[in-house]
Amino acid sequence: MSLQLLPFYLLCDESGSMTGSPIDAINDSLPKLHHEIGSNPAVADKTRFCLIGFSDRAEILLSLSDLSTVTEMPELQANGGTSYAKAFDTLRETIDRDVAQLKSEGHEVYRPAIFFLSDGLPNDDWHAAYQQLTDPAWRPHPNILAFGFGQADADIIRQVATTKAFISDNTLSPAEALREFAQSLVRSIVNSGTQSADTAAGGATLVMPDQVPGFTTISADPV
Repeated sequence: MSLQLLPFYLLCDESGSMTGSPIDAINDSLPKLHHEIGSNPAVADKTRFCLIGFSDRAEILLSLSDLSTVTEMPELQANGGTSYAKAFDTLRETIDRDVAQLKSEGHEVYRPAIFFLSDGLPNDDWHAAYQQLTDPAWRPHPNILAFGFGQADADIIRQVATTKAFISDNTLSPAEALREFAQSLVRSIVNSGTQSADTAAGGATLVMPDQVPGFTTISADPV
């Protein structure tokens, strides 16, 4: 059966500075995200989820999956330094592979949504990899929602986000941001009619909350 699918990716910092409460809170929230998406047939049928963790390496912890069929979420492990460049390169390669696979199965694919979460500063040659990831000439051209805390203040996280940007302001923790993202994604997919026949040609918008001004709603165009 052909489906119209929105792939979304959680790209999460696993550097040593995440040890303790940040990584624990995110790991605690992943089963809730799983439940939020996987137990809602109206959403699970329209999305596919991928989890990538990055430190000195970038690793796919959960390949692009239908969360209604996943029995257990993997755990992030904080260790090592941070390589944003490797993470962005891995993400780009993964999206290319995932989109090609979904299309080969006859599905229509909407522009991916990425939730990027980090507490650090860009500290390597991440700019070139990031520019490739956000190049409009690259057909998947994903929407990046970025959440920062710790050293990743509003100015830093604004450099990463393309669509929505969030910062931890003592009222929104990483786990709460992830939950808010999941809930907003669910509400938006259910309410926007993204997958209906009358919007398939022109796409739709997914509405996400915004903490840092200057960003637009997510464009759910076919790719």
